[in-house]
Formats: sequence, C-alpha cells, structure tokens
Amino acid sequence: MFAGTHHVAVICSDYPRSKRFYTEVLGFKIVAETYREERRSYKLDLAIPGGVQIELFSFPDTPARPSRPEACGLRHLAFASDDFDADVARLLAAGIAVEPVRIDPVTGRKYTFFQDPDGLPLEICEGFPVQAA
Repeated sequence: MFAGTHHVAVICSDYPRSKRFYTEVLGFKIVAETYREERRSYKLDLAIPGGVQIELFSFPDTPARPSRPEACGLRHLAFASDDFDADVARLLAAGIAVEPVRIDPVTGRKYTFFQDPDGLPLEICEGFPVQAA
C-alpha cells in the first residue's frame, strides 16, 4: 500500500530561529530552501537520517496550537538515536531543556522529550535502528 514515510510538515512562528534549531542544534541537513513570495512563506526541506524529511514552513500570523504531548492530534515527533546519552548531552549543552530520562517498560530503552522553539513536543528514543527505504 504505502512505501514509507516521506516527510513531516512543521509550521513555525519564527523562521530564522526554527531554521537554526533544526539545522544547528539538531543537525539536520538542508535539502532545499524556497521563498514563496505569493504566500510570504519559506519552505525548508530538511533531511533526517533514514530518508524521512521535515518540511519547515513559515506563514504570517499563524494561530497557536495546543502542543502538550496529550493534546488531541499528532502527539509528538520522535527521533531514533544511536548514541542516546551523547544526544541528550548535546541538547543540554545547546541550552535545550530536556525532561528526565525515562525507561520504556515494554522495550527497556531510554527515551526523553524536549521541545522545538514553538513548543512542538519532540522525543529521542534510544537504540531503534533506522530502517532503509
């Protein structure tokens, strides 16, 4: 039916701040950056290891959205980590608040949550191998 996940779209409130967060703090590579004059909007395509992309959009006057992990809708975006402790340390060194590390009772692996500049809940999961498409 479906071949896999292609991208996750994120609308940000402050494009330069979010671009810096996703590229410099999280380390995702820029695939393409487009400014769409008719929409007064940027679209930034970012490559995540494993073949999935994040499409980062900016639009003028975007409404706020509930972002708590238990809000109705998309709960959070999770990233697999092959060096969990180093990734958590890198976030902390960049001034990113990270929740206390938890252990998944089913898998026995570490995970934790943090937020992007607009409060979007993000998660790091320990040791889940990235599947090639």
